Amino acid sequence: MKSVGFIRHTMIVGALGSLGVASVAPGIALATQTAAVAPVPAVTGHLLGHFSGLGPPTTLQCEATLSIACFTVLQLQKHYDLAPLYAQGLTGAGKTIVIVDSYGSPTIQKDLQRFDRAMGLPNPSLSIIQPEGAIPPYDPTNATMGGWASETTLDVETSHAMAPGANILLVETPVAETEGVTGFPQMMAAENYVINHHLGDVISQSFGATEETFPSKASLLNLRYAYKNALAHNVTVLASSGDTGATNYELDGATLYPYPVNSWPSSDPLVTSLGGSELYANKAGHALPLSDDTVWNDGYGAGGGGVSEFFDRPSYQNSVKSVVGDSRGTPDISMSAAVNGGVDLYLGFVNTGYGINKPGWYVFGGTSEASPLFAGIVAIADQAAHHDLGLLNPALYSLQGDEGIVDITVGNNSFAGVTGYNAGPGYDLGSGLGTVDANRLVHELAH
Repeated sequence: MKSVGFIRHTMIVGALGSLGVASVAPGIALATQTAAVAPVPAVTGHLLGHFSGLGPPTTLQCEATLSIACFTVLQLQKHYDLAPLYAQGLTGAGKTIVIVDSYGSPTIQKDLQRFDRAMGLPNPSLSIIQPEGAIPPYDPTNATMGGWASETTLDVETSHAMAPGANILLVETPVAETEGVTGFPQMMAAENYVINHHLGDVISQSFGATEETFPSKASLLNLRYAYKNALAHNVTVLASSGDTGATNYELDGATLYPYPVNSWPSSDPLVTSLGGSELYANKAGHALPLSDDTVWNDGYGAGGGGVSEFFDRPSYQNSVKSVVGDSRGTPDISMSAAVNGGVDLYLGFVNTGYGINKPGWYVFGGTSEASPLFAGIVAIADQAAHHDLGLLNPALYSLQGDEGIVDITVGNNSFAGVTGYNAGPGYDLGSGLGTVDANRLVHELAH
């Protein structure tokens, strides 16, 4: 799903001063600049605004200055019903969330500490490895590096916020992943290294490429070895479904296909695909209940979903054959991804090529947020079960209709003139099975 700058559709909307006054009109600033840069994260997020205060912006501040809602991770914890788990000592303790990103961020260690202080979260064990070789020196004018640094921040801070007791392993690779094969050999080799050395329990991937941009089906299938290894070692693998609804980017990373397509690794049957939902705020700035969530489709982007060109329907989707036909359908689960309802994160680096001119708090959206959010919940479920759960999809589809999975029945993922899929009762290609009540789902998965 690419954005040529952050999920191929990154937008930086208006820098904000310390008082939260927009210096440019929301929806305009730097959008054309990022759209001209490549290569960048294939499935990353949307970045909006800048707040230079000591703490993150509130929902009401974002609405007043950016004309969108935003939420802190503390609000997301409440929305997904994590407090009862924390009260039981279920925080992901003893488990490790693996984050895979090209290049990484030059300031992630300090940024996470700053983020934790503001959110009242404990400092986790954050380790960084580069199994495929040293990454290039950070260039604050290089937009590609700025995009990946922002993606890294999103992945690390949100996964930690969901599972504050889990360890985090950031795996950095030296080649930027783009549409097609580029970057994937290094990423898959790095993930295989992690699995072979038993370094993690759940892997979150906020990247992907349109299936049709691979030179051949065989070239894609040859990269699946890490997922087969993960299955054998009971490691859960997640991937973002993309930010352009039912379509996605062509090989140039800028042009959208004029018809429905899907992306890999989200489409892989050995991967749990994370689509996008949209949360809403009431007049007081509090998030509405899970039952009010809809498919993400807010004008900035839409949650990826559809059927695979390369993969047949896996047996765990036999119960939804009437929806997916003979093909693998995505997403499986949806979580917060809307830009209008994005999450507040702290960035301590500068990247003028990417439009990040000063450190501070920014608002992120995109299905790149959904994958690490769910990774935190998986780590907690692993802790509750006292063993790693591995491939979750068979269990998730068996739980359809249970209280841990909350159906999304409103919205669609039509985007850029390409007709997508409507949400409705039960499984659909707009939202998958739905979103999750973490407290109920963790216990259902564990027991």
